[in-house]
Amino acid sequence: MSQATPTTELERILAGEARAVARAISKVEDNVGNAAALMKSVFPHTGRAVVVGVTGAPGAGKSSLVDRLAGLYRGRGERVGIVCVDPSSPFSGGAILGDRIRMQTLGLDPGVFIRSMATRGNLGGLSRATIDAVAILDAAGFQKIIVETVGVGQDEVEIVKAADVSVVVLVPGMGDDVQALKAGIMEISDVFVINKADRDGVLRTEKELEAMLSLTMRPDLWQPPIVKTVATENKGIEELAAAIGTYREYQQQAPASQTRRASIARWRILELLREELVTRAMSRDGAGAQLDALAAEVADKRRDPYSAVEELMKVSGEQ
Repeated sequence: MSQATPTTELERILAGEARAVARAISKVEDNVGNAAALMKSVFPHTGRAVVVGVTGAPGAGKSSLVDRLAGLYRGRGERVGIVCVDPSSPFSGGAILGDRIRMQTLGLDPGVFIRSMATRGNLGGLSRATIDAVAILDAAGFQKIIVETVGVGQDEVEIVKAADVSVVVLVPGMGDDVQALKAGIMEISDVFVINKADRDGVLRTEKELEAMLSLTMRPDLWQPPIVKTVATENKGIEELAAAIGTYREYQQQAPASQTRRASIARWRILELLREELVTRAMSRDGAGAQLDALAAEVADKRRDPYSAVEELMKVSGEQ
């Protein structure tokens, strides 16, 4: 390709133009126009970035941690993309929390791209659009992409499906959170962070984590490290970056990493299939009105939601 000014949408994305990247993400988020065709053209240019998922309980200081980690990567001359998966309004579907409010300094850096993505009611919190946004940032040449989740519901488990390295953030004095890790997060966390490590109870939290880790064995035999940080004071961030880098290197050597990538790919295909089936079912004439009528019947307890789905599938020819 010549050094001429990029003309096509894909060329502008590959050149890292912020406006083109933002427009592309909006397009896939709203699933309008040539969104699917765009992602098909973007996909061959992905796979170069390191995607870091950061999750944990609300109030654990994830945003501060992401801010400092991104600052460290920028100090090394790397371009950083940040995707914040925010809670969304069940009525409008828009993101409630603001990204640049929390990361005002980073937002002024041309080497950093920050985007809030609404979960849009998806059970796992990570919408298909979030995965696509990561792919667009990857193609645009961002070496590090950090995905921060809200840390509620199943987000902690779902984050692994978008990240090369999953970081789980805890804080001292929240023993219930450590116990809750047994619900599945232990097997997907690659690095544990105890943030706000200047608080009382940090040693107890660390010991509880170590005890739980000693009872489990991951398929790839990796032993997740525990890093203590005080993000507001920029303490432990170098150690966190080192732990992320160490696991990334280990992952590329481990035979189990291919199995993990295959399972992620399988999940992505199924997610796209579900969305396509819903789109087709709702694209026929009168589908919206029928859905509204069925919703009213279910709300009034005149019909159950399962038979409503069957009715929609019959009419759309899927059954």
